[in-house]
Amino acid sequence: MPARERQTFPLVPRRRRLVGLPFGELPSRHRGPGGDVIGMRPYERGDPVSTIDWFATARLSAVSGRDEFVVRDRSADEAPRVALLCDRRPAMAIFPASLPWLQKPQALAEATAAIVASAAAARSDVASLDLAGAGGQPYWLPPGRGAGAWRVLERQAGPAAFDAPEDNLEQGLAFLAGLRSDLPAGSFVFVLSDFLVSPPAGVWVGALARGWDIVPIVIQDPIWEQSFPPVGGVALPIADPTSGRVRLVRLSARQAALRRERNEQQLRRLLSDFASFGLEAVLLGTSDPDRIDRAFIAWAESRRRSRWAR
Repeated sequence: MPARERQTFPLVPRRRRLVGLPFGELPSRHRGPGGDVIGMRPYERGDPVSTIDWFATARLSAVSGRDEFVVRDRSADEAPRVALLCDRRPAMAIFPASLPWLQKPQALAEATAAIVASAAAARSDVASLDLAGAGGQPYWLPPGRGAGAWRVLERQAGPAAFDAPEDNLEQGLAFLAGLRSDLPAGSFVFVLSDFLVSPPAGVWVGALARGWDIVPIVIQDPIWEQSFPPVGGVALPIADPTSGRVRLVRLSARQAALRRERNEQQLRRLLSDFASFGLEAVLLGTSDPDRIDRAFIAWAESRRRSRWAR
């Protein structure tokens, strides 16, 4: 993938923090210059004057009859972990570049690049999981920065097969559930798929119960999947996602209209289902890097506005 500067987006958590920096919902167990007060203690030589709690100091000094300075201990703000779960079913790579359909592998790679760049800007470790190759076994790249993040980019932009099983998202979320230390509560989990095969509702509920900030990235062709064009009487090449065999199918005008209605209803239902779980999806119908970056920035801004409106 040629290097280019990405327009990064902030990792805005789903729920608003009342105190502290907008780095997510991961209060550190370590003391540091963060936003959350975790305790009080007597002043020690070398403590910054800015850490003195003057109201507590005045109260304690009045009681003791001598100057007793009290400082606030704060938790260090830590960036959240970021993980990508990438759908590599055969149907995600069914269309060759010669056909006028969205190239989902390229869109997947560009969306990955946008997320990795934004994680780096937030000083977050980034991980990746897919079930392509090796008989559908999990291909897990644990959280890391620098070279680790580049491995995530190379995996999703490289020649890895699109041969994951149909239920690879369900299997992937179950695999991530066993990685408590790698993905604590508050971690961002970006799920990239066309969601034409989506996990059952119970799988999403179970994943949310782990405290993850799940973000579905819906990658669908805007003409042929999000909707359907008026192609009545035109012979269309239809490919089988498993075998790759292509055959010509001629639809009537009525069949094309019914397909458009079905596709649009299916997309509305998918986004509505996500919203019912409190998930704000990012809808991508392009592989253009600039348009993908803008879609993520718009998602982050929408999430920021909705948090402060609560």
